[in-house]
Formats: sequence, structure tokens, C-alpha cells
Amino acid sequence: MHGTNLGTLLRTCDAVGACLAAPRFRWVDEAIARGNTLRRPGCVHRTGDPVRWLRAEKDRGAYIVGVELADEAIRLADLPTAGRRTVMVLGHEATGIPPEALDLLDTAVEIPMLGTGHSLNVAVAGSLVLYKLAGLV
Repeated sequence: MHGTNLGTLLRTCDAVGACLAAPRFRWVDEAIARGNTLRRPGCVHRTGDPVRWLRAEKDRGAYIVGVELADEAIRLADLPTAGRRTVMVLGHEATGIPPEALDLLDTAVEIPMLGTGHSLNVAVAGSLVLYKLAGLV
């Protein structure tokens, strides 16, 4: 929902050795440019059709992990370190991952919450999962 989230996610991707894939919307490029606090351009792949890109990644053997509240989701603590090429999918903060992308997930992961909120900010949630997948926590 907020462009600054992309800058935060780009910084986390850099920290764990990952790349950010984002749709080709003008606001995305502007948000990344504003939010990139790295001293160099980050690794960003731009995609015109995120679901088609995700399907192609899955066809190439990538393991697809979605951060989503779902009945079959595993807890973050139970998520194993990525042992092969892995794509983490984040949805819109209000509407989540679109149904056509949910169908492509190999697993869904949820972050347990003790407070009254239903979810964390997308950049925070994505950062936690990226560190877990990278085996850095």
C-alpha cells in the first residue's frame, strides 16, 4: 500500500542475497528509487505480468512460498531454510495474495501474532520470512 515498503524490501533482499521482483508500474519504479538506501542499485527484476512470471519460475523448478494467512499455512518457526531456488510471494496489505497466485504456492507461511492486529506491515513480514529462508535466524 505504501511505496516505502519496496525500499525496505529491497534493502532486505540485498542483506540476504536475494533479488526483488516487482510489477512494471510507474509508481513501483519511483518507490524503489526513493526507498533505495543502498549505495548502489539493488537487484530488481521487473515483470509485466506477476502471475505469469511466477508460473514460469515454478515451471523452472523454483519453490514458491507465499506469506499468507491460510488454513494450511505453516508457522514461520517451522519454515525450513531454502535449499533450492525459492520465490517468496507477498500480497497486497489489504487484500493479500491474488487467488490465481495462491494456486501456484508450494507452501504458505504465517507469522503468529499475539496482539490484536491481523498481520504485520508487508515489509516487516517479508523481511522476517526472507531472513528465515536465508537461514540467517
